[in-house]
Amino acid sequence: MTTSIPSAALVPVAPAFTTAERLALAGFLAGYTGLTRQAYELDLRQFASWCALHHLHLFGARRPDIECFARELEARGRARATVTRRLCTIAGFYKYAVEEELLEHSPTAHVRRPRLDYESHATGLDRNELGALLVAAGLGPPAGLGPPAGHALISLLALNGLRVSEATGADIEAIGIERGHRTLVITRKGGKIVTIPLAPRTARAIDLAIGERCEGPVFLRPDGRRLDRHGAGRIVRRVARRAGITKKIGPHTLRHAFITAALDAGVPLRDVQEAASHADPRTTMQYDRARASLDRHATYIVAAYVAGAAR
Repeated sequence: MTTSIPSAALVPVAPAFTTAERLALAGFLAGYTGLTRQAYELDLRQFASWCALHHLHLFGARRPDIECFARELEARGRARATVTRRLCTIAGFYKYAVEEELLEHSPTAHVRRPRLDYESHATGLDRNELGALLVAAGLGPPAGLGPPAGHALISLLALNGLRVSEATGADIEAIGIERGHRTLVITRKGGKIVTIPLAPRTARAIDLAIGERCEGPVFLRPDGRRLDRHGAGRIVRRVARRAGITKKIGPHTLRHAFITAALDAGVPLRDVQEAASHADPRTTMQYDRARASLDRHATYIVAAYVAGAAR
């Protein structure tokens, strides 16, 4: 009788960590929360499993090992942005270990990272589609107002460009008025607390969504618990179908549409970056579909500016 031996590539490997490695992992991840922490945990778990498969300890890996890990991800067809994010997470982990004097030097110091083209390839909505979505969110069969919470959610995502976690994490107690503006205090990525203004239609939609409630989450599930990102995704897809939009979209599509619409409308890049809570302006520029337009080239403005001084 023959015994089949499973391929090592298909067998999950449970990595064994040293005390210093466990301390570094716990300390590094403790600095993050929510989806960011989950993403970093996934990145480090995959790297640790790869190291275990190759009989390496985390603190025993060297630059060639990490280069091989990155090239293997590329060979599996992972997107360049995914490979770059994984390498950034690994580099952050080793940097933390060095700063805490748990490791002498980081093996990621000169690791090559894939070149990114800074071009957004996400599904986008044009101005007409975005308008149709907002109309569909406010109108539902039979010939009356649709679910108020759905209208409020779509308005926040499309007119404020919130991340889905920022919208679903909103609380009624955080709604207020500041210098004549209806406002909402939200928790941004990284735990940053900011106050955002609400457009009149968004404020009205939120008022209808919360009804007579005075506290708790703005958005609730049918069972009374806080709406999560999966429930928000279902609402967006349902409203999109009602609007006749056949593209495959989700909550992030509306954030994408907000940033694109703001840039198309002529809002300065710095203001759009602030509204979107992007740390790097290059991230915001990915959404600027007209940045290659010759009509907007700086040469015309500079020529007119200099000509005015020469008169």
